Amino acid sequence: MKTAKKVLAIFVAAIMVCTMFAGCTDKGADSKVYNVGIVQLVEHDALDAATEGFMKALKDILGEDAVKFDLQNGQNDSPTCATIANQFVANGVDLIMANATPALQAAVAATADIPILGTSVTEYGVALDIDNFTGTVGGNVSGTSDLAPLDEQAAMITEWFPETKTVGLLYCSAEPNSLYQVNKVAEYLKKDGVASKMYPFADSNDLAAVCQNAANASDVIYVPTDNTVASNTGIIDNICRPAGVPIIAGESGICSGCGVATLSISYYDLGYTTGEMAAKILKGEADISTMPIEYTTAVKKYNATICADLELTPPEGYEAIS
Repeated sequence: MKTAKKVLAIFVAAIMVCTMFAGCTDKGADSKVYNVGIVQLVEHDALDAATEGFMKALKDILGEDAVKFDLQNGQNDSPTCATIANQFVANGVDLIMANATPALQAAVAATADIPILGTSVTEYGVALDIDNFTGTVGGNVSGTSDLAPLDEQAAMITEWFPETKTVGLLYCSAEPNSLYQVNKVAEYLKKDGVASKMYPFADSNDLAAVCQNAANASDVIYVPTDNTVASNTGIIDNICRPAGVPIIAGESGICSGCGVATLSISYYDLGYTTGEMAAKILKGEADISTMPIEYTTAVKKYNATICADLELTPPEGYEAIS
């Protein structure tokens, strides 16, 4: 009897050991750590919010410890973005998130194999020089767009300032998506019988001079979703607000710094959507080559402080920027 009990005890112990090892094996299979490289063109509110949303989504979906981020700042310099992207490729990251157009262009030039998701990119056809872009990039690239309806942005100008005769279009000439936006807004303004003039600047060094010229000659200034503008709203505000020249902005971060109103998306939500796309790719639940570019809803907002300074009353349907 004792022998039988001893054999049974050994058998039960063996089962427990096997179960324990099986559990360890399963846990190991489920605990893969993904390495994600993030190249962000420059630090400003909109891009920072997109990166924050992206990281939060991946942590929410994959687990707090299931993903390691290598977040790098391109310092608003395309060659620096290229260096960062090439290093991600050398390190063999599982996915690259490229925040803003120059960052996306650098990542695409660096690899045709590692999945790349862009965010805060206005128009992928323009950014990647794709003719007759239909909404899906293909290959190893997809992402999200920060493009708000430009016809509605143009309509905001005449909604707020119906007596407007001349609109200055202020943008950085080094950003192709900025040129795309101001060209479209100029077309819509022309249909409404409003004249416009382009005021391109090369970089932050000549922004003040160009902005002063625009303020001197314009009833209203429009600025698109432009990274150089977003990083230098103080320069624009110091020129335009004292001159009494209002600014309609392409996104809320710029509007909070120098504008009176905007039709803007939430960059945090945009980044979160990008993170959801990334999780599907990393888990093998989606093929990036067939994933269309995704968008998010735009909201009408106004800058209460600047509106008060310029004695402007927002039309109905606008919410104050918090």
